[in-house]
Amino acid sequence: MKVWPKLLVKVGLLTATAATSFAVAAPLQAVALPAVNMEAVLKAAQIDPRRADSAITPGAKDSVLAVEQALNAKGLLDSQYVDGHFGTTTITAYSQYQKSLGYTGIDASGFPGKTSLEKLGASRYTVTNPVSAGARLTYHGQTLNTRTKAMLVEAERLLGFQVTLSQGSYNPGGVGASAGTHDGGGAMDIAAANLSGTTRTNIVRTLRNVGFAAWLRTPDQADWGYHIHAIALADPDQSSGAQHQSGDYYLGMNGLAHRDPDDGPAVPKVTWEEYQRA
Repeated sequence: MKVWPKLLVKVGLLTATAATSFAVAAPLQAVALPAVNMEAVLKAAQIDPRRADSAITPGAKDSVLAVEQALNAKGLLDSQYVDGHFGTTTITAYSQYQKSLGYTGIDASGFPGKTSLEKLGASRYTVTNPVSAGARLTYHGQTLNTRTKAMLVEAERLLGFQVTLSQGSYNPGGVGASAGTHDGGGAMDIAAANLSGTTRTNIVRTLRNVGFAAWLRTPDQADWGYHIHAIALADPDQSSGAQHQSGDYYLGMNGLAHRDPDDGPAVPKVTWEEYQRA
């Protein structure tokens, strides 16, 4: 009769020990970090600062919120602006973060690049749909980046002829009338003085179809000759002026200082990445 209590105690101990061992040995389930879609963030960072209100760019809210929460955690953005709207206050906060990394010039414009976006999100989020401007190179005698050249080459393939560039990218202090839009990447001008009206319109439409914000500029608008001005949407190297023009294009404006209605051909507004996926 005295044996049974001892056996029960031993069985109980073994059971508890086995359960404890199993609990320790069981692998811990990793918690998945939220994803920040870089394409969506770039779109919001172009459009939202140009809005007259605090509307949120469709499809960008969750990604922008994650970026704003990270900026808030670093003390760069007040909690009242953590709202999914990538407006001027968020642009300023992101610029401060870029400067804290040692970036200057267009690299600290407040427009997110892949490296800064990933560093900001360390242990907080992962970056999906990355966008890269690529290396600088020369094409048609002008400086472009790899992404912009690829876009132009595709436009020329669709057009069936090559264009003449009168100005490229990374040209700070170049043409004064450009108002700094060519200081960074993604910007180019196409000579159009000797082209017919039909050809000019066809070039603008084709550029828009592959992901450029593009307009025909005329002598009636300012002190310049006929040319086609284009900005590669979502180019991470965009200057502040180019970012503003991109946002105005999305909002149906002509990209000039007075922000009149868009006077170019109506096409679905897509980025280079969206065009390639389609």
